[in-house]
Amino acid sequence: MKTLIFTLFFLIGVQHTFSQDLTGKIINSTTSEGLENVTILTASEVVAVSDENGYFSIENVQFPVRLQFRALGFVTITRVFKNQPSSISVLLQPSAENLSEVTIRSTLIDTKLQNIPAAISVLSKEDLKRTDAVNFVDNLNYASGVYVNQGALNTNKITIRGIGSRAQYATNRIQAYFDGIPLATAEGSLILHDIDQESLEQVEIIKGPTSSNYGAGLGGFINLYSVNPGKNQSKAGVKVQGGSYNTWKKSNVVSINGKNTAVFAMYNHVKSDGWRENSSYDRKSGLVNTKLITSEKNTLSFLANFVKLKAYIPSSINEDDFLNSPEKAAYTWRSAKGYESYDRGLLGVSYNHHFNPKFKNETSVFVSFRNGYEPRPFDILKEERLSAGTRTNFNLRFNVFKLPSTLSFGAQYYQEWYETGTFENLYKDFDDSGSVRGKRLSNNEQDRHYVNFFAQLNIDVTEKLVLEAGANFNTTAYSLDDFYVEDEVDQTGSYNFDAVFSPRVGLSYEVSKNKNLYTSVSHGFSTPTVAETLTPEGRINTDLKVETGINYEIGFKGNWLNNQLYTEVSIYNIQVKNLLVAQRVAGDQYVGINAGKTDHNGIEFFGKYNIDLAENWKISPFVNVAINFFEFDQFINEEVDYSGNKLPGVPKHTLNSGIDITSDFGFNFNAVYRNIGEIPLNDANKLKTSSYNLVNLKTSYAFNIIPDFQINIYAGINNVFDEDYAASVLPNAVGFGGAAPRYYYPGYPRNYFGGTGLNYYF
Repeated sequence: MKTLIFTLFFLIGVQHTFSQDLTGKIINSTTSEGLENVTILTASEVVAVSDENGYFSIENVQFPVRLQFRALGFVTITRVFKNQPSSISVLLQPSAENLSEVTIRSTLIDTKLQNIPAAISVLSKEDLKRTDAVNFVDNLNYASGVYVNQGALNTNKITIRGIGSRAQYATNRIQAYFDGIPLATAEGSLILHDIDQESLEQVEIIKGPTSSNYGAGLGGFINLYSVNPGKNQSKAGVKVQGGSYNTWKKSNVVSINGKNTAVFAMYNHVKSDGWRENSSYDRKSGLVNTKLITSEKNTLSFLANFVKLKAYIPSSINEDDFLNSPEKAAYTWRSAKGYESYDRGLLGVSYNHHFNPKFKNETSVFVSFRNGYEPRPFDILKEERLSAGTRTNFNLRFNVFKLPSTLSFGAQYYQEWYETGTFENLYKDFDDSGSVRGKRLSNNEQDRHYVNFFAQLNIDVTEKLVLEAGANFNTTAYSLDDFYVEDEVDQTGSYNFDAVFSPRVGLSYEVSKNKNLYTSVSHGFSTPTVAETLTPEGRINTDLKVETGINYEIGFKGNWLNNQLYTEVSIYNIQVKNLLVAQRVAGDQYVGINAGKTDHNGIEFFGKYNIDLAENWKISPFVNVAINFFEFDQFINEEVDYSGNKLPGVPKHTLNSGIDITSDFGFNFNAVYRNIGEIPLNDANKLKTSSYNLVNLKTSYAFNIIPDFQINIYAGINNVFDEDYAASVLPNAVGFGGAAPRYYYPGYPRNYFGGTGLNYYF
């Protein structure tokens, strides 16, 4: 009997050692309130659901245990408990599905999206999974008011509310930042196609002139935020993706999270033969992001990103080839085997320090470089660019006349050193050999720098009314040294642009719970490039002015149907003056001039509805629409009056809609529909593209083969109905030597992709 009693007590003791109860509370990280109806799972089994105050309890837990916490509108997280804690607290961060609760980091003062009196689009990590992840910029079309011209994987032009639509080959008048590090050159030229979207956590797009935040950027600002290394569970993963036209993508990722240190590292290799002639593409990229908690209140972050790219250029084609042989490359580019090749990198260190609960500072120091070589039919370009700078931002919470307020202020300095040279391209002298470098044609060095001083004040005037006011003061200067003496034209000189003051004021009013009306007025500007400031004689045109614009806007942001439906509407008017254009003065000689004004009027709408179909299924339809009325107010070019005409290079309307279907057991399906209106091809509006429709599909399934090992299998189809369309256009194209003008970049025909990934969680 004693032996039996001892055995029973031993078994009960063992059970209590390994099987115990676990209790805790789940909290909204934004509001600090308890979250109800949060599903808690072990593997694929639901073990608990939080109550109305966020509390939960799980009986007979076998430690160690891995728990997953899921809630509609919040980021799913997984935590491992090696032994029984007395009680746990779990913070869930609102996802982009619950947009009104998302905290926007792009503004000088972190604020919930719904309370900001501005049009800001947010793309989450889940949004970025809808595509094949080969070309990041295609995702920007999910933001209303943004249109991406995609001539090739390495030829893209982004416009926001029509700003920059007349640019020829690349994006300008838009600024972009990667974790606070500038991506645009000091002149304003921007390249984003070499960013790998799988390294991103979130994208925030501020639309329209709002230079009070970041300085030069008439069209707006795109802020990229890398994967937060301390946010997710530690893992190691590999992925291989294949697709049409011998397109391959291989990825490796490692994420290690400790108590005070977190590291995220990723390497990607994308390679494709391309679907057009002379369009092969090869890109290798790597990213390392680390975060170190130096004390309870301070964090140190480090970011490194490197890219090595070589991409051949098919260029644009004329209308006959576009309609009958869209796979062709432009004859001269095919003959020269033209391409661009470069190595690019950026490094940044950021330190966040809390002086006290109401006063903090974040300071970043960064450096970036780009070394490029680009053989073109008309010459060969060789360039080296080195940039460095620093940005500091203070935030102080206090009261203004007893009203809760937050003040942000700081400064940014940016310095760029740029060496460029051109050479003859002798491809015509060597049959089928491609580009051959000849004698030097130019040799220049440019130094350019700017300084921004900025400030923003938010005041809670009442519980429902928020006032936001900000301003930026910018000075920009550059110098040019011409070391090429053979042409007897000395372009050496320097120029200081007039200082620019850019104010902004906005109001947001909560008309009812989770429904806000807002209005704002903001100023923006963009400085001319060095090329635009040079006269045909090689002198600097000191009469040239910066391009400026004022944005007037009203809008609405609100939740409906128990916060399952989120909608945004904005109506705006942007008035741009001192419009910069290239004016022909003789033969093939051009000079930049301030030629007029443009009016950008538009209506934008975004909506997303999250529906729980069943216990394990969720469906999320979404739509964004932009209706554009962009025209020249006053514009005379080469003695021709284009006033009243529509702006070329931007569609009359855009519509992007789709449906996301997700399940708790790992199945996902995405369907996206895109409709693009007709696009004027020149200032005279005599030629236009046809509107077109695209449908893209993707499905995936993730499952565990054994505990901690997950496989993800996916496949998709782009351009399901094989639509013929112009993915990009070259505004105001000119034919040379009697040739037809080459306006068109044909879009991809129907193509397929599929892949598999393996992740090990630890």
